[in-house]
Amino acid sequence: MTAARDRTLLVALLCAVNVGGTGKLPMSDLRALCEGIGFTDVRTYIASGNVLFTTGLGSDGAREALESALREHAGRPVGVLVRTPDELVRVRDGNPFPDASPSRVGVMFLDTSPTDGTAEGATGRADEEIVLGDREVYVHYPHGMGSSRLRVATGTGRVTTRNMNTVAKLAGLAAGRS
Repeated sequence: MTAARDRTLLVALLCAVNVGGTGKLPMSDLRALCEGIGFTDVRTYIASGNVLFTTGLGSDGAREALESALREHAGRPVGVLVRTPDELVRVRDGNPFPDASPSRVGVMFLDTSPTDGTAEGATGRADEEIVLGDREVYVHYPHGMGSSRLRVATGTGRVTTRNMNTVAKLAGLAAGRS
């Protein structure tokens, strides 16, 4: 058993969970899955697959353990991206659209850095603005995400998007617990 002092607070962002009627996963099931693989201090935030927890596994180990448990539970792969509290604060504070409504700024979380040409290669673009981050892509949707036809090919494996309201809340929750 890992000593309590060796445990780290992490935040997992699940891909394609409870979006548009697909990937149904009650947050009570997600909490139970996390506790079942040994995560502690588990807390979910809204139904889109956001979970804070402590673990001794580190980011990669936590991602692998959670993806394995989700695959067994759901019968299909479910991608997971993991961030530390400091990384979430950096993403929140690095918002290149601070004057835009936070509900109209999306952050695409990626496994790795976005590739060169990610913004230029976007299709279906109307008036959306795209700015690349370290392991994320920020998108300002002036008319909202729901009506946008924008498609951004990130060139990476796992991708999941959260609006800036959710990013700010998760950063605050994580910073308050770390």
